[in-house]
Formats: sequence, structure tokens, C-alpha cells
Amino acid sequence: MEEMLREYLPILVFLAVAIGLGIVLILAAVVLAVRNPDPEKVSAYECGFNAFDDARMKFDVRFYLVSILFIIFDLEIAFLFPWAVGFADLSDVAFWSMMVFLGVLTAGFAYEWKKGALEWE
Repeated sequence: MEEMLREYLPILVFLAVAIGLGIVLILAAVVLAVRNPDPEKVSAYECGFNAFDDARMKFDVRFYLVSILFIIFDLEIAFLFPWAVGFADLSDVAFWSMMVFLGVLTAGFAYEWKKGALEWE
């Protein structure tokens, strides 16, 4: 029983340090935080609209087109890195399946370009 407890000692030390560091950082943020944020900092900025307007107002679809464009490139990078690392060991099927995937993403990019998502006014 004592031998098993010695094997778990590094894990327990790691957990104690992690929990202690987490508590110290949270308490430091509570003690050192600024209490009077300006209105610009607490305003809603992610959607691009004033938070106090009518919820049924019309908005530009380009916000969605930009988000689709981000997803296209994010997916491309997420799949290309592991594929490129193991490129030497891949078969022809893996190569051509990635080419099909890149073709689909290129078609999505062409759609974005055609809709004018890259021309922000």
C-alpha cells in the first residue's frame, strides 16, 4: 500500500501546485483588478451593432460571410498540418482525398469572393 502511495505522490504534488497557483492567480485578479471600467470597455463589440437597438433590425449579411471565410481557412489549416507532417508516409488515396478537400474549400473561397465578402466598405 505504501509503495502505491509513493507512485501517486508526484501526481498529488502536481495537483496541489496547480490548485494553489490557480487560487493565487484568482485572488491576485480580485485584489488588483480595476473597479471602474469605462463604457467603451464594457460595450458589446463582437457583433458590430449597438446593444440597445431594436432586436428585429436588419443587418448586413457580410458578417456571416466573413465568419464563413474564417471557418474555411481555419479548417484548412487544422487538416493540412497533420497531413503535411505525415506526407512522406501517405498513400495516393490520402493525397487525392486531400486534393478533393482543398477543392471544396477553394469552391467556398470562390463563393465568398463572388459575394463580395473580401470587399469591406
